[in-house]
Amino acid sequence: MSDLEKYITERKQKDCDFSDNFESGYLSFKLGFILAQTREESGITIEEIAQQLNCDQATVFEIENNIQSVDIVTLEKYIKALGKELILEIR
Repeated sequence: MSDLEKYITERKQKDCDFSDNFESGYLSFKLGFILAQTREESGITIEEIAQQLNCDQATVFEIENNIQSVDIVTLEKYIKALGKELILEIR
């Protein structure tokens, strides 16, 4: 385990707020990364997806980098613009 991993583990054990914020932040980062990666793998530029969504490039950047501020309708439109389908599953 790296020093960073040790630090994160210790902070999570000592500070519930840190733990909650870390997990939600990581999940947001991961989802944004997946969206950007899927867009790039689809060969779609930020400019192209912005045109499809009828928004500016800054909005696409916001979707990919600050997913916490994006509502589910916008997320679904973004994913459809990639030619993909959003599937939510509760287990």
